[in-house]
Amino acid sequence: MRTDFKPLLTKHHFSTLVELLSYRASIQSEQKAYTFLQNSETEAESLTYEALHLQAQAIAARLQSLDAFGERALLLYQPGLDFIAAFFGCLYAGVVAVPAYPPRRNQSLSRLQAIAQDAQAKVVLTSTKLLSSLQSSSIQEGLELAGLHWLATDGLSTDIASNWQPQELDSDTLAFLQYTSGSTGTPKGVMISHGNLLHNEQTIQKAFGHTEKTIGMGWLPVFHDMGLIGNVLQPLYLGFHCILMSPVDFLQKPIRWLQTISKYKATTSGGPNFAYDLCIRKVTPEQLNNLDLSSWEVAFTGAEPVRAATLEEFAFKFAPCGFRKEAFYPCYGMAETTLIVTGGQKTALPITCNVEKAALEQNRIVKAHTTNEDTQTIVGCGQSPSDQKVVIVDPQSLTLCTPEQIGEIWVAGPSVAQGYWNQTQETEKTFRAYLADIGEGPFLRTGDLGFLQDGELFITGRLKDVIIIRGQNHYPQDIELTVEKSHPSLRAGCGAAFAIDFQGSERLVIVQEVERSYLRKLNVQEVVGQIRQKIAAQHGLEVYATVLVKTGSIPKTSSGKIRRRACRDEFLSGSLDVVEDWSENPQNKAKFIHLQADLDSMLEQLTSTK
Repeated sequence: MRTDFKPLLTKHHFSTLVELLSYRASIQSEQKAYTFLQNSETEAESLTYEALHLQAQAIAARLQSLDAFGERALLLYQPGLDFIAAFFGCLYAGVVAVPAYPPRRNQSLSRLQAIAQDAQAKVVLTSTKLLSSLQSSSIQEGLELAGLHWLATDGLSTDIASNWQPQELDSDTLAFLQYTSGSTGTPKGVMISHGNLLHNEQTIQKAFGHTEKTIGMGWLPVFHDMGLIGNVLQPLYLGFHCILMSPVDFLQKPIRWLQTISKYKATTSGGPNFAYDLCIRKVTPEQLNNLDLSSWEVAFTGAEPVRAATLEEFAFKFAPCGFRKEAFYPCYGMAETTLIVTGGQKTALPITCNVEKAALEQNRIVKAHTTNEDTQTIVGCGQSPSDQKVVIVDPQSLTLCTPEQIGEIWVAGPSVAQGYWNQTQETEKTFRAYLADIGEGPFLRTGDLGFLQDGELFITGRLKDVIIIRGQNHYPQDIELTVEKSHPSLRAGCGAAFAIDFQGSERLVIVQEVERSYLRKLNVQEVVGQIRQKIAAQHGLEVYATVLVKTGSIPKTSSGKIRRRACRDEFLSGSLDVVEDWSENPQNKAKFIHLQADLDSMLEQLTSTK
């Protein structure tokens, strides 16, 4: 049996987003599509559907004058509405958009260089404010970015919109590349078609119960799938208004998110688990008095592990403001499936499953009737729509698991992307999996671990080594490369990067071998400082713990590959062969150096050039 699907069309039978936006511009020309806020208070700019349509045509006309049809364009914008116009400008011109974010001041452009090279970009679209500085930095660093065609889209007149020539596009036409890794290692561009997008928007609409009366509100970066597909394309799909704000404005003052929901009576808004945690910790009792969250119908949460404690604490704290726990909407998705895979019932309470920890570590499910230190509560992420399929598979035998087994999550359906750009082998391995015993497929191998109970999907971990911190995926090999290059005392190919759960959130840990010749003269503070600085600069991450270990002591396979899981186990058990005890916390078994960095400044590096 095969599970091949053709993308479904919307009720108006659009096959591309170009047709969809053109339709909105014709019947809802004066309706506001997006409003961008400055500091959550001032309406800095707005776009009607007609204005967006004209801007997209103008940008497309300029791209067509460059003979860019079928080429890739790198999109580099600060938070605002310019990105949205440029994205649709690419679609109108038949150019493949490559969303990215500009580095902060004095940060290397090597990350962008890696993406541009992999995508074989021809054009860079940006704003007038950023153009000169980014071009100058590219030249100074001797990067190939400097040789691309740079275009500031905010300076284009809509008068040239009349020069736009419609392109022959269909549901299979490639719309954009969503890069899952933007570091200098091995960036992978997920190929998302117009059909993928329209099907996923339909799935979101049905799952969230959206209508044309929905009011959206979001702060998520629009160059990532959750922000772009959830907060930009979903409003377009149904023709409703969405209020947007900068991620930095939220991170600096989380109350701004809730104040905006309260002010505009937003019905749908959300983010990763850490966003709700921030509100729990940062919003003061006095600030609760002026909040009205009774309009909030869908508080979606995903992109990282959803924690039962967070849902309970947030619901309890903000109940006096009218927030209902039923509004919480845990869901599961990834770039390789366009966005959403599973979601629950809009008006139902989140579903949880209490299991024994010991069995969980052995990939077995044993339900527990009481909650204690030996049990773990897992939050369900909903069910898949009828036209998609989610199965749990033994990653070794490639056969279906029983309901009591944890296995790899495989997905099939019209939202599954076309593959990885220019990576045939990786595409075949990840997107073309078949069940070994019955030959059913093809499926996408997500690399995530979980189980199904009565159709509800529960996520338990990750088969692959991708590190997810605050909703962002980071590949350990890229971080490890940054670490080994940060100081001459560190051994190449002898480091491990992984995440641990600390006080309800994922934290980055580095374990790194030291060259034997440096062991007796090592300045631990200097080395750790360099590691912290380089990881912050290259990856926008704080390092929670760094352990420098003796030469030849890090766990490896017989073929020389780092055993990250074994390394993590040794870290947690305190059995690593540490160079020197520099612990700031004597109760920490792993004897690590705790490097506490400011959350806001770290995340700002992901979203701002300030």
